[in-house]
Amino acid sequence: MPSRRSSSPLVQAALATALAAAIALGCATSLTGRQQLLLFPESQMAQMGATAFTDMQSKTPRSSNSAKVTYVRCVANAITAVVPPEQMRTVAVTGWEVELFEDETANAFALPGGKIGVHTGLLNVAVTPGQLAAVLGHEVGHVLDRHSNARVSQQSIAQTGMQLGSVLLGADTPQKQGLMAALGLGVEYGLLMPYGRDQESDADQIGLELMAKAGFDPNESVRLWENMARAAGGAAPPEFMSTHPSSTTRIARLQASIPNVMPLYQQAQASGRRPNCRP
Repeated sequence: MPSRRSSSPLVQAALATALAAAIALGCATSLTGRQQLLLFPESQMAQMGATAFTDMQSKTPRSSNSAKVTYVRCVANAITAVVPPEQMRTVAVTGWEVELFEDETANAFALPGGKIGVHTGLLNVAVTPGQLAAVLGHEVGHVLDRHSNARVSQQSIAQTGMQLGSVLLGADTPQKQGLMAALGLGVEYGLLMPYGRDQESDADQIGLELMAKAGFDPNESVRLWENMARAAGGAAPPEFMSTHPSSTTRIARLQASIPNVMPLYQQAQASGRRPNCRP
């Protein structure tokens, strides 16, 4: 019978093997061809997104300005209407829910399961339908490329045994704040967790394609980030900008990508996709 001392390395080796197997099985390819670790079924991610969204709704008042709510939903619906059905199925989204929250910070988010939130303060920076479409296309891009799953998967490895469901339903502990941040609600819960550079780049690209297919001029994405830079004005940047870093490099990358998606925009316009969303 092996001693306690000799069995410890065997147990550790078994755990390491199990973890390696889980990681191998969880490796997946993103929409842009990158490899990422996805340990959770999208149905579970959708449930977590719905729980997080309900928690957000309980803490932040929703806008009572019906005109602004209609406007935001018009832009969001135009973006989500061009998401291919197969991509919807992949991320377990059966429909999209859009809320305008009464909050002066310039921020927006999209959660697994198709939950989209916009802060009223964002409308002071994203001042045209096309600019708002650039933000929402970017956020929906994070959902379609399963970036929250990748971040929660990384966090679950770092915190083995964490009961994700109970954490979300409990009090505002550091664990809950971390999970909310991984899902995409970092600013709202006081814990900034920016997406990685590759994830930001991929969401930009997916967002450009979505807004072009929806009939919004892709050039508005550049104007949005120029507005973000001006809004910073040497002081604290808008919340959206603080979690989605902007730079001349990013703007240059968008400008380089726009010619590739202009045919999608022209096709959308020719087929009658001309969103009539009025701010």
